Amino acid sequence: MDLETYVRTLPKAELHLHIEGTLEPEMMFALARRNGVALPWDSVEATRAAYAFTDLQSFLDLYYAGAAALIHEQDFFDLAVAYFERAHADGVVHAELFFDPQTHTARGIAFETVLDGLERACAEAQARWGISSRLILCFLRHLSEDEGFATLHEALPHLARIHGVGLDSSEKGHPPGKFARLFARCRELGLHVVAHAGEEGPPAYIVEALEVLKVERIDHGVRCEEDPALVERLAREQIALTVCPLSNVKLCVFPTLAQHNFRRLLAAGLKLTINSDDPAYFGGYVAHNYLQTAQALGLTRAELKRVARNSLEASFVPESLRAPWLVRLDAMPD
Repeated sequence: MDLETYVRTLPKAELHLHIEGTLEPEMMFALARRNGVALPWDSVEATRAAYAFTDLQSFLDLYYAGAAALIHEQDFFDLAVAYFERAHADGVVHAELFFDPQTHTARGIAFETVLDGLERACAEAQARWGISSRLILCFLRHLSEDEGFATLHEALPHLARIHGVGLDSSEKGHPPGKFARLFARCRELGLHVVAHAGEEGPPAYIVEALEVLKVERIDHGVRCEEDPALVERLAREQIALTVCPLSNVKLCVFPTLAQHNFRRLLAAGLKLTINSDDPAYFGGYVAHNYLQTAQALGLTRAELKRVARNSLEASFVPESLRAPWLVRLDAMPD
């Protein structure tokens, strides 16, 4: 089979996916019309033209403007179902969706509205395509820890429906340690914990996320390469990094995909996964990230299979669910 077919056939988990970042311009405009929301752009084409980001913050400004179209439970359902349909075509068997309640509650949207729509979509994905899923609540790191605690308080009645917490948005100037008490409380509540670190921020942020927040996975983490001792630790402890190659190029972490450090880190023994981050904004869903990375860096099919295995092993699921996926993966040729 050709490489694209091979990539799409690999059973894989997507572990770094912001559901708000799957809002394609066409859906954004359709929802805005449905909800009577005025957008900053007057056409789908003008919106796409605005996607010339220079850094993470300029992307986030666009991201939050587009999120204004999401108002009702049905909007969140439609958004997530559209993602799951694409994920199914990409060979995703399990997805762990990040969602940013603070982006919505700040606009007067009830926490339950967001959660109900996403949860209903997760059930639809299981019924229609057999895709399992988890929901991970992300705190916005440019806001205060107290604001994070307020969001956690809103989430408390729904903790049985949320599987973990994360930390996202603008990394510069907002070290993980800013949220030490909040993450300690989340761990006490039995939630899985992950955090963005080492994308735009320094390797020290990765260390801080591990030692202060005690995270189970690092989202991004590509700047670990600047600290050889950290690389050795990540390899030794097999802490998964949820890498998003096309996002890294779009946000200028690397000038081109051919200059990405993914293959070097993989060769160093790190537990790397490939994910799409905010695919509507960053030029491709998960299979496209696999394919483009493989072509740019010359990854072998055995290496792609290893990356898919890493994603399944790093997912927050019981072994009984994971085992059949691994059997399918092992049956794939190298």
